[in-house]
Amino acid sequence: MRTPWITVAAIVAAAAAHAQPTAGELARDVCAGKASSETLVAAAIARAKERAELNAFITLDEKGAMAAAKRADAARGQGCRPLHGVPIVVKDNIQVAGLPTTGGTPALKGFVPKADAPVARKLRDAGAIVIGKTHMHELAFGISGYNPAFKTGSEVGVRNAYDATRSAGGSSSGTGAALGARVVTAGLGTDTGGSVRVPCAFNGCASLRPTVGRYPQQGIVPISHTRDTAGPMALAMADVELLDRVISGAPPIQPAPLKGVRLGKVKALLANMDADTQAAFDAALAKLTAAGVTVVDVEMPQLMELNGAVSFPVAMYEAYDDMVKYLRGTGTRITIAQLAEQAASPDVKGTYQGLVIPRKLPGPNNTVVDAKPAYQAAMKTSRPALKKLYAATFRQHKLDALVFPTVPKVAMVANPESSSVPTFMGVIQNTDPGSNAGVPGLQIPIALGATSKLPIGMELDGPAGSDRRLVAIGLAMEPVLGRLPAPPK
Repeated sequence: MRTPWITVAAIVAAAAAHAQPTAGELARDVCAGKASSETLVAAAIARAKERAELNAFITLDEKGAMAAAKRADAARGQGCRPLHGVPIVVKDNIQVAGLPTTGGTPALKGFVPKADAPVARKLRDAGAIVIGKTHMHELAFGISGYNPAFKTGSEVGVRNAYDATRSAGGSSSGTGAALGARVVTAGLGTDTGGSVRVPCAFNGCASLRPTVGRYPQQGIVPISHTRDTAGPMALAMADVELLDRVISGAPPIQPAPLKGVRLGKVKALLANMDADTQAAFDAALAKLTAAGVTVVDVEMPQLMELNGAVSFPVAMYEAYDDMVKYLRGTGTRITIAQLAEQAASPDVKGTYQGLVIPRKLPGPNNTVVDAKPAYQAAMKTSRPALKKLYAATFRQHKLDALVFPTVPKVAMVANPESSSVPTFMGVIQNTDPGSNAGVPGLQIPIALGATSKLPIGMELDGPAGSDRRLVAIGLAMEPVLGRLPAPPK
């Protein structure tokens, strides 16, 4: 029987007020008959429509999601799955069968895959209901989400859940905004240089960029097979743990004892902070130290130099071959040239037509140079050296992780300048090096800025393969640092 809409309204109000249980708790309530999946899904869809000005969604699948919710309620007596009947969102570069996978770009608006990407299939097999595909920086090639395509609100681009004049970050912009706005409790994004971590830093959620290769990459619109990975995003660390466990098949874990945890601070990752971020980061470290965490200063010589030699050369060079291969698999007959020509974002169109397709990199004095030599040097020399630097730093200082502000500054104003190269480089200053080293990174919200009232995040980068240890530490840190209050609207 359909749950009365007054109950849906109450759930929407509770979500907006931050009285929201975790996805795992919701699944248990549905399985126990204490909650209805139909009501949860209806409330999520209502909240998505209520916050349409955020441009968080490209596709909102009201009919399909409600049908799935009815099936989940009918099947509750047949065994409880970890995400049974729980509404989630998926970034629109991750394939979900029967829904368009646009990659945030007009050329792919008609592509409807017949199969889920493996990461999406894992969550749906665990009982999750995908209510929609979230908006993003076009083709994931940026960190602002300022994408003119697929508008649901009056302004351009995905907007910050806490202040709609500000950027939601990118490239998993819509998932971050939907979480911050309390549309759902959890969702999926992808990360090449910061794209699940930046939106959660800007919208007050937690996220994990797993060790590269830990999750399957099939069925995801690519940039770079060396750097790309899907990643869980959620309001609570418990749900980051749950989604990571479902996707990876890892066993459950408990919070790690904070006494004995060692974190390293690197000067290069503490640069260019604004006053709100500096104050929030210092306060978070003080709380963690009081809880038993040891924080030590460490040196990482040539960190930024090595990272620069890897970052653009790898992404720009691999983007061509990886995209051509992906497009061929869609059956759409769309070429990479057509993809670029139809791009809605000037920054993305310029990147594809000026660099990716001609296989070039920016050179001195506004010139371009062939990308292949730099790519070969990155893969043969610079990336191995960067990975070795990280491994040596963790080993020599007996560190569980490096700690730093996820982004040095709070979310920028959402306008064309938010997609500029200087803004891009400033936003990924801290997230990019670990991405290129292939290590896992965990974003945790730590505060609302004292002046800006915008979310601020802290990141932990751990040794390759230490994903579950990082998550266990994050589970222990969340009660110490606290979850952020919901946005005022």
